[in-house]
Amino acid sequence: MTRPVIAVVGGGQLARMMAPAATALGITLRVLVESPHASAAGPAHEVVVGQPTDASAVQQLCAEPVPMAVTWEHEHIPQEFFEIARQHGIPALPGFAALVHAQDKIAMRRKMDALGLPNPAWSVVDTAADVDAFIATHGREVVAKTSRGGYDGKGVRVIQGSSDITDWLEAFADGGPQVLLEQKINFDRELSQLVARRPSGEVRSWPLVESLQREGVCAEVIAPAPRTDPAVSVQARGIGEHIARELGVVGVLAVEMFDIQGELVINELAMRPHNSGHWTIDGSLTSQFEQHLRAVADLPLGATEALAPAIAMVNILGGENTDLHASLAAVEDTGAKIHLYDKEVRKGRKVGHVNVLAGDSESGRERARQVATLIREGGHA
Repeated sequence: MTRPVIAVVGGGQLARMMAPAATALGITLRVLVESPHASAAGPAHEVVVGQPTDASAVQQLCAEPVPMAVTWEHEHIPQEFFEIARQHGIPALPGFAALVHAQDKIAMRRKMDALGLPNPAWSVVDTAADVDAFIATHGREVVAKTSRGGYDGKGVRVIQGSSDITDWLEAFADGGPQVLLEQKINFDRELSQLVARRPSGEVRSWPLVESLQREGVCAEVIAPAPRTDPAVSVQARGIGEHIARELGVVGVLAVEMFDIQGELVINELAMRPHNSGHWTIDGSLTSQFEQHLRAVADLPLGATEALAPAIAMVNILGGENTDLHASLAAVEDTGAKIHLYDKEVRKGRKVGHVNVLAGDSESGRERARQVATLIREGGHA
C-alpha cells in the first residue's frame, strides 16, 4: 500500500514537529529543507534539499508519488511556487489568496478593515513627510513595520521620527518593501487565538492563550489565558473563525491580538502552526501539528479541549550552553515535557521549549521557567 504524501516547505522546528503526527496518521512527510542539517531533516520521512525559489528543488518536492497536498511552515513562499504545484495537480494550502494576508502586513490591514475587524490606526508611508505627519496625529511614538519579510521582532521598530527608518524609506525607493506605520497600542497583554479549518469548511478553535514577548520574541505562553472574561474569549474565537472562513484559510491560523481592558485589536496573522500553539503537543486532545495535517488532508478535525486547568509553555532560548541534551540530566521535574529542536545554539535563538500541565497558571509557569533555565544554562538554574 502506498502511503499518502504531504509535502512541507521549510526545514525548521515547525516542520520537525509535524513528523510524529504524520507518522501516527500514516502519512509520509516530505520536507523541503534549506540544509541537510536543518531541524526537520532528521525526523522527516523524505527530504529534499533546496529553497522554495529553486525550481529544481520544487520539482523534486512535487515528484512521484505526487503529494496529496503541499503546505508551509513559514510564509515566505514565492508566487511561482503555486504555479508549479498547480501544474502537478497538487493543492497548495493555504492558497495564495489567503497566504498573502500573512505575507504582506499592508494587505492584512486592508482586509481586516474590509471585514470590519478591530485594527489599530495605520497608514502606508513612502516619504519622510508621510512618516512625520502620521506621528503628529497618532502620538510621540508609533510602530513601523516592513510590509514583508519580518518575523520574531525583525522588520519592526518603535520610532519617534522619520530619521529612525531612513534606511527603510531608501530601500523602498530602490524597490524594497513598503513601510507600514501603526498606532502604538498601550495594551494590557498579548493574546493569541488558534483556529484550524479544512477545505470542506469545518472549523475548530483552541482555548485563547496569553503570550509574553521578550525583545520581540515569544518567550512564554499560558493556556487558557488566565483571568479572562468569557466574553473576551468568545470575541477572540469569533474573530479567528471569521478570518479563517472569509479568507478561505486551510490549516492552522494564529491571530495575535492586543487586549486593552477587554477590547481586542488585531496585531498579526500567521497561517501555519505557531509558537503560541506549542502547548497543544502535550496540553490538548489534538496538537496544532496533527490538526494542520488533518486540515490540509481534509480529514475530520480533532477535538481541541485542554487537558489540564493550566498549561505553561516556555521557550528555551539559546545562551552560553551549547550541549542542551547533556543538561537534561539536571532536570528533576518529571512532569515537564521537553522538546529540543536539534538546532545550532545561538544567543536568543529558539532551540526548544518546555510544556508543563498544572492546576494553576502561576505554578505551571514557574516550573516551566525553571526547567527551561536549567537547560539553557547547562544545569544551573
